[in-house]
Amino acid sequence: MTPFLFMLVVLGFSVGAGLLGSLLGIGGGLILIPVLTLLLKVDIQYAVGASIVSVIATSSGAAAAYVRDRMANTRVAMFLELATTAGALSGAYMSGLVGGRGVYLVFGGVMAWSALVMLRRMRASAEAPVPANALADRLALHGSYWDESQGREVSYRVTRPLTGLGLMYVAGTVSGMLGIGSGALKVPAMDLAMRLPLKVSTATSNFMIGVTAAASAGVYFARGNIDPFIAGPVCVGVTLGAWLGSRHLMARVNSTWLRALFVGVLLWVAFEMLCKGWAS
Repeated sequence: MTPFLFMLVVLGFSVGAGLLGSLLGIGGGLILIPVLTLLLKVDIQYAVGASIVSVIATSSGAAAAYVRDRMANTRVAMFLELATTAGALSGAYMSGLVGGRGVYLVFGGVMAWSALVMLRRMRASAEAPVPANALADRLALHGSYWDESQGREVSYRVTRPLTGLGLMYVAGTVSGMLGIGSGALKVPAMDLAMRLPLKVSTATSNFMIGVTAAASAGVYFARGNIDPFIAGPVCVGVTLGAWLGSRHLMARVNSTWLRALFVGVLLWVAFEMLCKGWAS
């Protein structure tokens, strides 16, 4: 494959990754790392470096639209970023201590766990009462948004913010280690533990992942794991895809379909990365 063709292929996959990332709140890295490593044979460390850049680009391309539409809960995001940023710095340091096989296996395990908890949520009642929480009330974390697919204003309450804070440190650590923006953990944490609606969870995750990734990007840059030849087309592609997803698709997508898509993507990636780690 010529260098020009390689860049075009990476650009095409990046547009799709940015589109899915903006809809699912997972950042483009969840899709791009398997594509770069399994299909294009890019070294895992350079793939993770490019993914860090893609996560920042996805967040930049999608967050503005979600904040404008009140779908992203900025109070929840700023509260949880205290933990994710600290975790991202820890994970970026730990990534230099874990070999390639370990990164593959951790990546696959995290994705499999996320898929299982989201499947559990699909069986739960969406109308189940949300337990009251004094800290969430004091911080005014509750909110509402207009759901175009339902044609109505959806109000929601937030619970267990301290549990969410602990899970976000773990999510930030995984983000710094794997370069995935940790949306695959943030979305289930907000959806299952804090009981935010799925659309709010994905929109808020998109708002947060850029900050989390930026906290660890400097470590990867200093280590020489960000190659402009790979990161350049990735950045352009995911920004375009994220813009398309956040501006034209998110408000119209049914939440059940969105959850099923999320689980399907996680299961596929988990299977591919676990196989790669086992064979390494």
